[in-house]
Amino acid sequence: MDLDSAIEEVRRAFEKDAAGLSPEQLRNRYVGRDGRVRELFGLLKSLPPDRKGSAGQKLNAFKEELERRVEELRRGRASAGSPRAVVDLTLPGRAPELGRLHPVYRTWDEIVRVFTRLGFEVVTGPEIETEENNFEALNIPLEHPSRDAFDTFYIEPPYLLRSHTSPVQVRTMKARRPPIRVLAPGKVFRPDKPDAGHSPMFHQVEGLLVGRDVTFAQLKGVLDLFAKAMWGPRTRIRFRPSFFPFTEPSAEVDVSCFICGARGCPACKRSGWMEILGSGMVHPKVLEHCGIDPEEHTGFAFGLGVERIAMLKYGIPDIRRFTENHFAFLEQF
Repeated sequence: MDLDSAIEEVRRAFEKDAAGLSPEQLRNRYVGRDGRVRELFGLLKSLPPDRKGSAGQKLNAFKEELERRVEELRRGRASAGSPRAVVDLTLPGRAPELGRLHPVYRTWDEIVRVFTRLGFEVVTGPEIETEENNFEALNIPLEHPSRDAFDTFYIEPPYLLRSHTSPVQVRTMKARRPPIRVLAPGKVFRPDKPDAGHSPMFHQVEGLLVGRDVTFAQLKGVLDLFAKAMWGPRTRIRFRPSFFPFTEPSAEVDVSCFICGARGCPACKRSGWMEILGSGMVHPKVLEHCGIDPEEHTGFAFGLGVERIAMLKYGIPDIRRFTENHFAFLEQF
């Protein structure tokens, strides 16, 4: 059977059913997710490539036609009048469903609240950035893998979608003189294929402190206070040597597993520790690039992913849950 004949057959069946079915039943049977029109779209597979475009347009037009007919029937039957319902004005009203904070922004607020109590000021910046602020000013050379198109959304030279919130630190250091103590929360973008642990858009919070005689010991103190405020006074942290182009020395920071009390569980892979952020002393070249004398001032910086903290905090195994908008998931928070 060709496509035109199949459409005509469905149209006749629709008009026949319209006499006995409700508009909602018609909608489900013909234009719903598993309806007859959906079955017609399956015929596209058997068509040659040069006919698929016009056939698809024809099916879309047919679907719109049936949707209009369903709406006409619904309005017609409503105006025909069912007996006016008796309203009991003494019954209590329905309580409206209250909105609530998304778990990512709930976690974001918790993180920001801790650091603002430590004297950090929240600053923001544009999500469309320049290569200069996203890479060069952060001592990330041209040949660094993070500058590859596979790791960055390029728009047109010199613009891109920022791949981290560090450009906000750069903008702040270029605009202000030390002492600087800021927190930069925001969205970041990377061309990652969505899976349980990756998303092309996620949120980061980065901190920066620059001044005279700022030391690594102060960084450890700030992050220890943060960990205890977030996960309880018994939380411990540890630093592991690492490498980032914009900090020297650099370190990954782990917290003792707050789920099992550092005894070892599946969440911490039986290690008793969970990795939560990267940190380090601001590289002298970064300070110099932003117009700050590295002989006179030093600083530390740190950054963490908000989704990762929320996943650990609420025991969420898949980052995609945050953007699927399933009401059953969101109403838990």
